[in-house]
Amino acid sequence: MACEKIIQKDWYKILDAKPSDSLAELKRKYQRLALQYHPDKQKADVPAGEVEERVQRFIEIDQAWKILGNEETKKEYDLQQREANLTKEWPLHAQISLEDMSWNEDEQCYTLSCRCGGNYTVFRSETRDVSLVCCDTCSLVIEIL
Repeated sequence: MACEKIIQKDWYKILDAKPSDSLAELKRKYQRLALQYHPDKQKADVPAGEVEERVQRFIEIDQAWKILGNEETKKEYDLQQREANLTKEWPLHAQISLEDMSWNEDEQCYTLSCRCGGNYTVFRSETRDVSLVCCDTCSLVIEIL
């Protein structure tokens, strides 16, 4: 079965924000843009085509805030973005299931040796959230199935 990646919008770009911005900063940027593009705040002499573009922009701004304004959905989105960036920038070494990795009871983590001599490590608390793991020494990445 082929695995398809869903291309998502860059919600940070839509809000003219950065992932490092605080929730208060994200809210401030959202409010500024929402006021600027809100359909009720548009001038009467704006051409119809531009009105539609501005309404679409407002809808995107609102969607961005719904995702980035909630800590849980923001965290999930950030993880998805990080994964997408890793697959673009770093070579995928292998696809591995957790059962193929060694379990370390003391540290509560799974490990796998990399060909460079480094290790891939997945802590028990991360097993649900992580699908790509970087080697701690080189630039190789494994995908956890």
